[in-house]
Amino acid sequence: MGNYIITMPDIGEGIAEVEIVEWNIEVGATIEEDDLLCTVMTDKAAVEIPSPVDGKVTWIGAAVGDFLAVGSDFIRLQVAGEGNADGDSKIESSEAEITTPIKTKVDKVAISADDRAEESEPATAKQAKSISNSANTTSKARPPASMFGAPRPEGEKAIASPAVRQRARNAGVNLNYVRGSGPSNRITHEDLDDFIKGNTAAIPGGPLINTSVKEIKVMGLRRRIAAIMQDTMQRIPHFTYVEEVDVTELESLRAKLNLRRRDDQPKLTMLPFFIKGLVKSLKAYPQMGSHFDDENEVVYQYGGAHIGIATQTPNGLVVPVVKHAEALDIWQCAEEVKRLSEAARNGKSAREELTGSSITISSLGPMGGIATTPVINSPEVAIIGVNKIAKRPVWIDAAFVPRDIMNLSSSFDHRIIDGWEATQFIHHLKDFLESPASLFIEE
Repeated sequence: MGNYIITMPDIGEGIAEVEIVEWNIEVGATIEEDDLLCTVMTDKAAVEIPSPVDGKVTWIGAAVGDFLAVGSDFIRLQVAGEGNADGDSKIESSEAEITTPIKTKVDKVAISADDRAEESEPATAKQAKSISNSANTTSKARPPASMFGAPRPEGEKAIASPAVRQRARNAGVNLNYVRGSGPSNRITHEDLDDFIKGNTAAIPGGPLINTSVKEIKVMGLRRRIAAIMQDTMQRIPHFTYVEEVDVTELESLRAKLNLRRRDDQPKLTMLPFFIKGLVKSLKAYPQMGSHFDDENEVVYQYGGAHIGIATQTPNGLVVPVVKHAEALDIWQCAEEVKRLSEAARNGKSAREELTGSSITISSLGPMGGIATTPVINSPEVAIIGVNKIAKRPVWIDAAFVPRDIMNLSSSFDHRIIDGWEATQFIHHLKDFLESPASLFIEE
């Protein structure tokens, strides 16, 4: 028997480190070649790591949420025959030092407040304790009746030390409802502990007060989103513009096309029309579909239209990309949007499907928003926000006429895009959307 060390593989695209977001093995498990070991998160996407050999897991060197450098040791196997690590390996063979990670997804880990005092513990031990603590659900029992009574008469002050008052403020507890057991009915720490022990407080004539506090560590995709959004907002001066668009004719055309679609064709939403409108508008304003490398002060202008579709998934926001939309007809756009969105929501997107967009559409219209201030998907220089459609009276030919109106929000990188050209670009797109037949005219 021999020892085999598995190192974090190079997954390409210049990735130097990855974050462990899910383990699919544990110490003691017997695995085969190509079995899934874990899922890691890069700056781009989640990537599954398979086993290169058969063997038995004897050591795992990272916990969910840990970062690992590409090329670092992170799993040891016992294999038949010779392995790739001798007895002098930096990883000791003692069974006493084998650690077992908790098999869990990052979005299900609740981190205990006590973890802050345990930084010296091994990562896997801290995680195990964290999950054990989070599993202890708060009691729903009501505190003893002696703790409650009518609130103190107006003007009568609850007597408590500054430390007790600070704790009460942090816990959201009104001391007027806490009975004091100390001299002169002074409220002690023990009185406050008894009051909030069950994390509920019954106030006569009022609702229950929930004083629980849950700490959730930001990891995985959410940590990536947080870092990207913070970096984007700090570096990019956003210019936001909102324009009204009359989509009455577009809605009518969409309804007619859906009535005539084949069984194998997807139902048309507004997005395919916006994609085709952007394709035509980018031909007139190619700078809107650019990337800005601010470190090297270079703008990359793309000939193809690669439209990102911001998609909410159970794990967070991702942006699958409709590549070369200029080569797709309206039905092909709809099919591609459907395919990419379903893959993203199911966590099945390939890395290349989540990269390379030249401009992004963010659609919150179904949620009912009338205007948004979308955040640019760096290194892009523009983003379009689609809002809800509302029936509004519009003055046409000496009379008010009901029309389908939608606000179109947009944000631009003001370092590269001037306000005047941004508004011209949006008006160009608006013209196509208000005269949807023009979307089908070959240029």
